[in-house]
Amino acid sequence: MVSKNLGRIMRRGRAMFLAYDQGLEHGPDSDFDDRNVDPLFIINIAKKGGYTGVVFHKGIAERYGEEIEKSGVPLIIKLNGRTGLRKGEPISKPVCSVEEAKALGAVAVGYTLYIGSALEGEMFEDFDEIENDARKLGLPVITWIYPRGKAVKNDVSRKMISYAARTGLELGADIVKLKYGGNRGDLKWAVESAGRTKVVVAGGVKKGDKKFLEQVREIMDAGCVGLAVGRNVWQNEDPLKISEEIRKIIFGRSKLKDSKKVKVGKRRDKKIK
Repeated sequence: MVSKNLGRIMRRGRAMFLAYDQGLEHGPDSDFDDRNVDPLFIINIAKKGGYTGVVFHKGIAERYGEEIEKSGVPLIIKLNGRTGLRKGEPISKPVCSVEEAKALGAVAVGYTLYIGSALEGEMFEDFDEIENDARKLGLPVITWIYPRGKAVKNDVSRKMISYAARTGLELGADIVKLKYGGNRGDLKWAVESAGRTKVVVAGGVKKGDKKFLEQVREIMDAGCVGLAVGRNVWQNEDPLKISEEIRKIIFGRSKLKDSKKVKVGKRRDKKIK
């Protein structure tokens, strides 16, 4: 079943997500400085930058929920995660339920799958349960799909990114998030492989503004609906300026007043079990 609520995290059929799950995935010494280590800094960028969704783990959603709700930016909660300390075949287990995410005000949920890992079957089982729960509560499902593990030699090859995209379609994701290897033709094939599942692309590691914006144009030209960007925005010297440039490419104009207001989730004032 395809979610009917994608409009809550999209605008005119396009998506611009600000991702901030790197603290758990990479550790604060890898990506953060004195500014962006503060979630309030990120919430402010998401609001003023015109993002259609902001991605947090549940702990930030719990402790900064009032500010997130006041910002009016739709909340997407990442339901699974792992630290960068673990070695061996990659696996990412649930750390939050769909019910918890809904109670915290999420209007969509995200989940990571590592295809090619020896443990992918376990992740598929977890995803199936989460997807069923999300459908019952009317929450769209965004699936981060990354080829990983000993079986994967080049995770951004044409074969791997199109396989990731097709996996999103076959498993029933509303939106699949992919990595971009820099070849627009390969990404276009991945978008075709995703069928009616929409594709967004990860912003990736920090790079120069010119190169980054060129990649955003390539991503949109390939048929993606948008971007899920983190470090290339909140590590930028001027996060709002780069956000405006991204917005121009994705939506074709920069004035926020022209954007359709979307309905955001509200936190439920009850104890989460």
